[in-house]
Amino acid sequence: MLFQSSYSRPRYTRLHGSSDALALAQYAGQRAPLAVITANALEAQRLVEEIPFFAPQLRVHLLPDWETLPYDHFSPHQDLVSERLATLHHIRTHASDVIVVPVTTALYPLPPVEYLAAFTFFLKRGEKLDINTLREQLTLAGYTHVQQVLTPGEYCVRGGLIDLYPMGSPVPYRIDLFGEEIETIATFDVDTQRTIYPVPEIRLLPAREFPLDEAGQARFRQNFRERFEGDPSKARIYKDVSKGIAPAGIEYYLPLFFERTATLFDYLPANATLCLH
Repeated sequence: MLFQSSYSRPRYTRLHGSSDALALAQYAGQRAPLAVITANALEAQRLVEEIPFFAPQLRVHLLPDWETLPYDHFSPHQDLVSERLATLHHIRTHASDVIVVPVTTALYPLPPVEYLAAFTFFLKRGEKLDINTLREQLTLAGYTHVQQVLTPGEYCVRGGLIDLYPMGSPVPYRIDLFGEEIETIATFDVDTQRTIYPVPEIRLLPAREFPLDEAGQARFRQNFRERFEGDPSKARIYKDVSKGIAPAGIEYYLPLFFERTATLFDYLPANATLCLH
């Protein structure tokens, strides 16, 4: 393993078994945050599971791969997108001590830091909440209205009850309104639909890594026409995005939704140490 920081450039060799996780845990305990670039996704998953064993106090997060091939007609699973957005949020808010990233994932462009900040908002108990305004916010953030909330990125409104499954959250939440005031917020089980325990607030991240509002659609169309030859109106993906539909595999067209994209290094703080594993 090779470490790169403003302090030094140490190298660790002949590490066997879980000794690499121990070395990373010890190093991060002294000089967090630490960004670990691994050779593949399996090594990344192993380190995310083993580092907390040696240092439970460290906040360890994985930036997972999409697990799809470029330009396949398949989109990443919502759980993966949820974990990616949560990790980017943790990095942006300096709430991560160790970030583990497979090298293939680190090569892909990311949404600008400003995009994540603009579409992240909080709901707190005791606040005033207008349901119509919330619907608009959730729609702009890419959430889908359903009859029953089951996966991240979904929400359901039934009178004064609002079920939400925020991206980046391990559990969904149920908001109970008293008039226009948030009376209670509690987690609930998607199978039994029974509430579990109350919480004071919830964080809502965007449901996608790209905007699909009117501005995002316009930017996509402009960039699509500039980069691809022929009549764009004959391209199915162009027509779907123009209608506000996110077709399968649209994630690989992410750069078309922004004037500029970001990389992992745009999210990392200036004092982060980089480790090549």
